[in-house]
Amino acid sequence: MLKDKPGRKLTEYVEDYVLFDLETTGLSPENDTIIEISALKVVKREVVAEFSTLVNPERKIPYHITDLTGIDDKMVADAPKLDKALAAFLEFAGDNVLVGHNIHRFDMKFMYAKIFEYYGKVIGNDYIDTLDIAYAYLPKLSHRTLTDLAEYYHVEIIGAHRALNDCIVNRQVFEKLAEEMEHPLPEAQSVKRCPKCGSFLKLRSGAYGEFLGCTGYPNCRYTENIRK
Repeated sequence: MLKDKPGRKLTEYVEDYVLFDLETTGLSPENDTIIEISALKVVKREVVAEFSTLVNPERKIPYHITDLTGIDDKMVADAPKLDKALAAFLEFAGDNVLVGHNIHRFDMKFMYAKIFEYYGKVIGNDYIDTLDIAYAYLPKLSHRTLTDLAEYYHVEIIGAHRALNDCIVNRQVFEKLAEEMEHPLPEAQSVKRCPKCGSFLKLRSGAYGEFLGCTGYPNCRYTENIRK
């Protein structure tokens, strides 16, 4: 759903959601573009619909992206252009909560930039980043990529770095993380949330030492001193 302001970043489990993933030509929402959008619609914890489309980026796909994703110029030649692909995704997503891995720092930024380019608005859906949940509830893990979490939960990895396959894996990981939130490990029972927006507080370092900062930054700039 389109709005003038982005939705909120949530830090809770919801039973109904749309989990999505993007593949892109690079890391910059301003200079790069989307080449694949995939999503799963989940109702009462069950997948009820799938969405997946390649996107014609109207430019050459860099070799290293083809090497990573397997998506090449021939594959996207007859695919819809981004305006059509975004319109189809927005219709599929509706006003559901969006879920994804590292979407706060990556996928949502692409969505905001590209949707604003075509519509003059942004996607206003609330969203959940499974990476933030993993940081809060699995603090002892040294790495928390989607592949790392899949291995931790013994979820089969199928065709990593293709959007729909990553969605399938991420949904299973999200359901496992929901169990972590309901029954936290001993080291995760002191998870702290921001009193302003409800996002997790994370240990950060600054010029004057360590402090707790909101993971909703830059939308929320709440900080808290660490008492010693």
